[in-house]
Amino acid sequence: MPTYDYKCGNCDHMFEKFESMTARPAKKCPKCKKMQLKRLIGAGAGIIFKGSGFYETDYRSKSYTEGEKNAKPKTEKKTDTKPEKEIQKTKPEDKTKKPTKK
Repeated sequence: MPTYDYKCGNCDHMFEKFESMTARPAKKCPKCKKMQLKRLIGAGAGIIFKGSGFYETDYRSKSYTEGEKNAKPKTEKKTDTKPEKEIQKTKPEDKTKKPTKK
């Protein structure tokens, strides 16, 4: 159901009214009670997206998205800072041995 704009020809009172498209236009002004109302031609409401899933980036052009991909710095895969030769494998300690006294 659309919202219609009305203006009184007698007192210039303006208001909006939410009514069916098939409803007859109102004629009586709610402020001055005169039969001078006119339904105005309005621009109407814009599209309203409700709910999740509508993002401003959904409808970007291909050239824009390609430009964004090229502008981002490429991240490199992290590796160990030590060369393999320096990495020493240690044996697990034998827990069955008792420490010796000195």
